[in-house]
Order: sequence, then C-alpha cells, then structure tokens
Amino acid sequence: MNVLVTGGAGFIGSSIADAYKDAGHDIVIVDNLSTGVLENVPKGATFYQLDIRDEGLGDIIRDHNIEVINHHAAQIDVRRSVEDPRFDLSVNVLGSINVVEAALQNDVKRVIFASSGGAGYGEQEYFPADEAHPIAPCSPYGITKVTVERYLHYFHLVRDLTYTVFRYTNVYGPRQNPHGEAGVVAIFCDKLLSGDNPVINGDGLQTRDYVYIDDVVRANVHALGMEGSDTFNVSTNRETTVNEIFQVLNDALGGPATEKHGPAKDGEQQRSVCSYDKLHTRFGWKPETGIDVGLRNTMAWFQEQRDDD
Repeated sequence: MNVLVTGGAGFIGSSIADAYKDAGHDIVIVDNLSTGVLENVPKGATFYQLDIRDEGLGDIIRDHNIEVINHHAAQIDVRRSVEDPRFDLSVNVLGSINVVEAALQNDVKRVIFASSGGAGYGEQEYFPADEAHPIAPCSPYGITKVTVERYLHYFHLVRDLTYTVFRYTNVYGPRQNPHGEAGVVAIFCDKLLSGDNPVINGDGLQTRDYVYIDDVVRANVHALGMEGSDTFNVSTNRETTVNEIFQVLNDALGGPATEKHGPAKDGEQQRSVCSYDKLHTRFGWKPETGIDVGLRNTMAWFQEQRDDD
C-alpha cells in the first residue's frame, strides 16, 4: 500500500511510519521540519520537506499514487495556540483542509487523523470520557482539532471521504522532543539526566491518561484495514498523577532528585482520562505497555541518546 505520513519526521508520525515500512508498505513522508528531525525518517521512505499548507502537496499524492494519508502534521503547542490563535488556525485547520482536498482530488481511500482526547473533551463531566462525552475544548489548539474532526465528517457526507479519527490522550515514549511544548515525561527525563531538579506545577496531583507510543502505533496499523468512518479514543482508562511520573523516572536513575513543587499553572485541567472500550470492542485493541514499564523504557532511550552524543 502507498501511504503518505504528514509529520512523519516527528515523534508520533515517524514511529508510525517505521511500523508501516516494516509491514512492507511504500512510505512517503511530508514534514516541514519545524519540530521533526531528518534522523527520524525511516530508511527507504521518500521524504519531502514541505508544509501541509503548500499547494504542491497534491502533486506528491498524485505522483506516488497515495492510497492512505496518515495525517499527524500539526501545531501542537497549546501555549502558542493561546498566544497566536491565527497561526494555530492556519496550520491545524487550513493545513488539514488542504490535506483533505488534495486527498479527494486524487482518490485517496482513507485519511487517518490524529486528534486529541484531553484537549477536545476539556473539563470532563464523567471519568473516563468515552467518544460520546460532550466536546468542550479549553484552548485554541483543542478547538482546531475538534474543528478538523467536523470537517472530516462534512467531507464524508458530501464527498464520500472515508476517515478514521484517533483521539489520543497523553502520548509518551522514545523520540519525544523534550523542548518546547513537550509532554511532562520527556521534560522530566531531560532534566533528570542533565542533573537538574524538575519542578512540578502545583501539588502534582493533577492526572492525565498516559499512553505509550508503541500502543499508539498499533492503533494506526489497525487503521489501515478499517472499513467505514469512525472516531476512537486511544487511551488507557487509567489516571496517573504528575507526582507518580516523577517518582518512577527518578527511581529509574537511582533517585538523584527530590520532589520539588512550584506554583500551579493558571487554568490547568485537573483530571483527564479516556475510555478505550470502543476501539477494543471493534478491533480488539488495548494498551499493552503499563505506565511503569513505559516510563522506564523512555528514560532508558533518553539515556542512550546522551551516551551516543
């Protein structure tokens, strides 16, 4: 199968591209390298340094006879979305519409879209949130992700687009960038290995649903064989506090740091956890990597990167 992965030089996109390549698919990567790195692009994949808003995207899809687009390119910095909502809108909404229209013009069979559970559901009314939970995003980033979901549904109705939406919770694991708007796992790994003491915002009791990258990749492999159009959470049904994240990562290094707390972030969501029951019922998918194992694997990867430098 000929598959285009947008954002395929980034943390999640490149991990999925690797799995697709290993399964024997022909992979094309489009990434503007604003956050991705060339070293992540799988060997044997065709790479284009291109922004998803570029008109040349359609030519790439046509020239490579693309059958499936896995769309992970995005502006992912929540803080930047607050500071510059126009830029967030331009990349995440207008860029995604450009991807979808190019797909429709070239008879692409399916678009797989990386959306967000935590940012889309906002402050939850019940726990864990399933796909029927009310949508109430609390940031421009969350709004743009939900907006693209709505556009996909629109194009499905009027243009017969076939799509899969994956609402990720907090994805973590090897290759995650510890800089910018990174996840807390990558930030803590980087600081602990640098000899710095991470600062936990507030009391550290805020929870998130942390899903390991290998489990996210397996969901995207499933998506290549899906039929019809639907939306699924990719999550663990489990809440983990920031304090627990710190403790496991610190213990993995022999406990060099002490638990240090700073001021709470204004408006920070206190609880977030999503149900994966729908994806499990339909395709048998479930998370296979527990939080302790995943965190230790991630720390080991960060440590190896430093040893190789």
